[in-house]
Amino acid sequence: MAEYLTAEQAARRLGVSRQTLYAYVSRGLLRAVPAPDPRQSRYLAEAVEQLATTRRRGRKPKEIARATLDWGMPVLESAVTLIENGRLSYRGHDAVELSQTRNLEDVAALLWQMEKETAFPHAAPGNLKAYASLCSQVGMAPASDTLLPLFAVAASEDPTSAWRRDPKMLAQGSGDLVRILTATALRQAPRSVAIHQQLAESWRVSPQDADLIRRALVLCADHELNASSFTARCVASTGASLKAAIIAALAALSGIKHGAMTARVEQVWDGLDPDDVKGSLQRRLEAGETIPGFGHPLYPDGDVRAKALLEQVLPDLPQAAQFVAAVRELTGTEPSIDFALVALRRHLHLPSGTAFLLFAIGRSVGWIAHALEQRASGQLIRPRAIYTGERP
Repeated sequence: MAEYLTAEQAARRLGVSRQTLYAYVSRGLLRAVPAPDPRQSRYLAEAVEQLATTRRRGRKPKEIARATLDWGMPVLESAVTLIENGRLSYRGHDAVELSQTRNLEDVAALLWQMEKETAFPHAAPGNLKAYASLCSQVGMAPASDTLLPLFAVAASEDPTSAWRRDPKMLAQGSGDLVRILTATALRQAPRSVAIHQQLAESWRVSPQDADLIRRALVLCADHELNASSFTARCVASTGASLKAAIIAALAALSGIKHGAMTARVEQVWDGLDPDDVKGSLQRRLEAGETIPGFGHPLYPDGDVRAKALLEQVLPDLPQAAQFVAAVRELTGTEPSIDFALVALRRHLHLPSGTAFLLFAIGRSVGWIAHALEQRASGQLIRPRAIYTGERP
C-alpha cells in the first residue's frame, strides 16, 4: 500500500519548514492529498522523496536540457531586457523607474530602438472593413476571448505589417500593429491617441486611474524570454511577418500558465470567504490545490512589477491586502504581475477580462522587440532534442 506522510513528516523529509512545504504545493511541485481528518492533509511519501531527489539532482545531460527550458540556463543572446538581482531593466533602463513617467509608446521606441514619432505618427492605420464586420458578428463575447481572431483579421488588411527594408516603414508598421491590437481589444477603429488614454476613455476611468493603466502597460512591456516572447522569436526566425509573430505570441499568452493566469486568479478570488480569507486559502492548499498569481522564480524576494502596482492599489482594496497577507503567511510567497493586474482591474471596476487585455497590449511591444532582434540576427531557432525513446 502507498505510504503517506503528514505535513510535519514531509517537511522534515525535505529539510524545509511547513511554510516552505505549502509554497511547494502552491507552485505545483507537490500535491497534498486529503486525509481522513478534513482539517489536515497528507503527502505521498514517494512524491516527497522524488522532490527531495530533484532538489539534490546532478547535472546529467538530460537534466541540463530540461533545466535549460524551465527557468534555467540562458538559451540565446538578447540586448532587450535584463532580469537580475531582483530588478527588471529595458535596454539598461530600470522598468519600475520608467513606469513612473513614461507611456507605452515611449518604451516601445526604446525597446525597438526607433524614433517615437516615426513608429507612432499622428495618423492611425486606416479603417479596416473586414475587422469592423467581424466585430459586429462576435457581439458581446468577452474581448479577451476574441482578441486573437479579431487582430488576425484586422492586421491582414494592413500593408505595413510585413517585414520592410525601409526603417521608416518598419517603424510605422510596428507602431500600427500595437495600435491595431489596442483597437481590437476595445472593438473600435485604430486611433492615434496614447494607448493608455484610449483604454481609459473606453473604460470610463478618471485621469488619475488612467495613470495606473499607463504604469501597468509599461511594466508589462517585456519580460525577457517568457513563453510568448520566445514563441514570437521562433516565428520571426523563420522569416515570417511581424503580424505572424504577434498572432503566435497571442496564442501562447492564452495559456493558463501564462497570460490566462489572470483568469485563474479571478476564479480563486471569487471563491474566497470574505469573512475568512486565510481559512479559504488554507483549505485550498490542504486539498492539494495551488494559489495562482503568487511566487516567481526570477524574483526570490517578490515580483518588482507587482510591488510597483500594488503599492497604489492595496490601500483602497482591503480584500486584496488580506489576500496578499494570507498567502504570505501560508506559503511565504509574494504576488506576481498576474495578481497585481487582477487587483488593478478590481480596484478600477473594469470589465472582466481586462487584466488579460492589459497584459497582451503591453507585452505586444516586447514581442515586436524580440522579433526585430531575432530577425536581425539571421539565425533560425532550431534546438535539438535529447532522445529518450526506444533506440532503433
